[in-house]
Amino acid sequence: AASALNPSLDSWDQAPAAAALEALVTRTLAHTIGLSDAVVTTGGTESNQLALLLAREASGGSVRLVCGANAHHSLPRAAWLLGLPEPVVVPAPNGTLDPAALHDALTHLPRPLLVAATAGTTDAGLIDPLPEIAGLCAAHGARLHVDAAYGGGLAFSDRHREKLAGLERAHSVTLDLHKLGWQPAAAGLLAVSRPGELGVLHHHADYLNAADDTEAGYPDLLGRSLRTTRRPDVLKIAVTLKTLGRTGLGALVDQVCAQARDFAALVREHPGFELYDRPDISTVLFRPTGATDDDVAGVRRMLLLDGRAVLGRARLDGRLWLKATLLNPHTRPDELALLLKLVEGTTPR
Repeated sequence: AASALNPSLDSWDQAPAAAALEALVTRTLAHTIGLSDAVVTTGGTESNQLALLLAREASGGSVRLVCGANAHHSLPRAAWLLGLPEPVVVPAPNGTLDPAALHDALTHLPRPLLVAATAGTTDAGLIDPLPEIAGLCAAHGARLHVDAAYGGGLAFSDRHREKLAGLERAHSVTLDLHKLGWQPAAAGLLAVSRPGELGVLHHHADYLNAADDTEAGYPDLLGRSLRTTRRPDVLKIAVTLKTLGRTGLGALVDQVCAQARDFAALVREHPGFELYDRPDISTVLFRPTGATDDDVAGVRRMLLLDGRAVLGRARLDGRLWLKATLLNPHTRPDELALLLKLVEGTTPR
């Protein structure tokens, strides 16, 4: 429908229905995580870039990023793109940001500062201690951004949303519904605590947002994105929400989280495998017992080359792990068992 109608969300006259739908859906999703408004983005990378841009403007033209060693690569890259100072990287032992190290950094660094925490790390799907981090930011006068591109979908689940406690205290939050929202890309959002913060994105082009049109009540869409021509990506999100609702999406979240726990149990009980840790969301890290890092890398490549299984990789605690991120609610227990057999059969003996 979006391709056939081909509306462009750079001015209201080109996409009146899409503009109204976007305003409704973005506010609703922001309210779901305790914030006030959101803008649609192409994904987590653009959302993180916008978060740093908003922080820079709110701080008077410069801000220093403080993030964990577990942070997504797009955050330090965004600091580079925006001409900000070199980020301060805080240790993340066991895969999550260390509050004590963060406290020490915030105590000694000059202001203004932006702390970036993570809810759902790329490597292991871990969640930083958000309440402690939010408290430290408040005490030290630092701005807080949470990259919840992966973990933000837990907010749909009554069973798992408590893992995001503290998210509502952030100034901005990255969401990406092509993960735990089951949307085709692009389906990113940046949510903010105060709608006025989005005002810095405003841009004037008379043929798109003439002052008299805006005064007459026509929505000004040039402040809703850094892009001009853009697809109505909100349509697919709206259709999913209308069809499944928060309860339906929450049930899917519960299913994949349960699958991850089941798969982790299979790994733990198998003498031929080592489990990294119990999964926080739906990512399971494991490796064959006694295998070298070269063995692990080779197993992954062989399964991929043969078309038998697609596994990710993650390096934690100085070792290489195979990564299974479960996002298909229809995955069966026998398929999880088969995956272990495939890995076992490919591992050098």
